[in-house]
Amino acid sequence: LPEGFDYIGCDTAQTLSLAEGLDGDLMGRYAELARDCGVWVSLGGFHERGHDWATTRRIYNCHALLDPAGRLVAAYRKTHLCDVELEGRVTMRESSFTNPGTEIVPPVSTPAGKLGLCICYDLRFPEMSLALRRAGAEILTYPSAFTVPTDSAHWEVLLRARAIESQCYVVAAAQTGRNHERRTSYGHALVVDPWGAVVAQCREGTGLCYAEIDLDYLHRVRREIPVNSHRRPELYGT
Repeated sequence: LPEGFDYIGCDTAQTLSLAEGLDGDLMGRYAELARDCGVWVSLGGFHERGHDWATTRRIYNCHALLDPAGRLVAAYRKTHLCDVELEGRVTMRESSFTNPGTEIVPPVSTPAGKLGLCICYDLRFPEMSLALRRAGAEILTYPSAFTVPTDSAHWEVLLRARAIESQCYVVAAAQTGRNHERRTSYGHALVVDPWGAVVAQCREGTGLCYAEIDLDYLHRVRREIPVNSHRRPELYGT
């Protein structure tokens, strides 16, 4: 599910007032859903009241991963916060009410492959996708709530670039449609394969898309163009 799957508030006050902890009622209901359906659930962009809520009065943007038993197996807190201003079009100040996460979470082994957790604006930072690839990721997730001006220009090209450079599948759930009177999301959730081809895509409006994750194909792409072994980290400052 996309960033802000729980809600998208009309303003900062509402956003903070509705936030819960990972041990709250909402996550409990999704854990029950995972158990009832027997599926893994990626909840990308939960408004989390963390351990420091009492002192900071800020939340975390948390990507929670549940297994089919409803257990929380990973929680990634968004490290790159979206502070942008497109004159006359979009103004966002995520850092005004959100604490940045402090670490990249190691990829999680799932039946579909090793899953790397990201959120939305992280998409603009290839360093993160490459770090997850070095850590063993085979699938990168970018649950998002892109605005229309930025999404229509950059959404697909950035997702395809992250897939090509990391040689991973990229899965990007996306908010779609009018969230409230001052915000509309672009939608176009999609899946990209390690060659950079879009293999599944939604259009505008609520929907689902399905894609096959072929790890044999992924490893063939990596063998044929072994960019990971050709990298020169000593030149890049990493």
